[in-house]
Amino acid sequence: MQELTFWNMVFGASFFIQFLMLVLLAASILSWVAIFQRWQVFRLARQEHETFKERFWSGIELSELFRDTDPYEVQGAERVVYSGFKTFNRIRQKTAEPEPILEGVERSMRIALAEEQDRLHSGLSLLATIGSVSPHIGLFGTVWGIMEAFKSLAGVQQATFAVVAPGMAEALMTTALGLFVAIPSVIAYNRYVASSESLLNHYENFADEFSGILHRSLIVRKAD
Repeated sequence: MQELTFWNMVFGASFFIQFLMLVLLAASILSWVAIFQRWQVFRLARQEHETFKERFWSGIELSELFRDTDPYEVQGAERVVYSGFKTFNRIRQKTAEPEPILEGVERSMRIALAEEQDRLHSGLSLLATIGSVSPHIGLFGTVWGIMEAFKSLAGVQQATFAVVAPGMAEALMTTALGLFVAIPSVIAYNRYVASSESLLNHYENFADEFSGILHRSLIVRKAD
């Protein structure tokens, strides 16, 4: 009797079950690529946020803070504040009234925040899809395998556990593989969503602080 090992079950499985295993393998590879790519994005985002926070609150003038800023490379809170500062300078050349200036600045920062949200959430939908679909693919393979196992019993006069066990083990293997793919994806998705929301809250706080600074600045100038 052939030993019932993982590789024996893989190579001895039907073509359809092997196809489902390949689909799950591809999903696992995509999942881990997305996990490491998002990990790098969030690691750099946190580092850049801390660096910009130190520079912003160091007392440096805003014009000097953004003097060498490349608008195509800046990200995170720096991008949000830079977008507001650029709009502030543009509108201030046309009017000295605080209301239209602040409205334009806040609108510009809201757009930058939405773009940062899209950047941080990019790739998370793939993890969510893999995490939710993989168990169902595995379950589908299990149901299919059980059906095939029962069909094979039709040609056997006496059904024993030794006859049924290989087919049932092969059928349940796809469910195990589906869970093996889904669990890391779901964990990573939840972790990155929490990290994204935390960073976006920090960015919004920066936007509020910057709006307050500009508001006080405009009120003082108008009073003078």
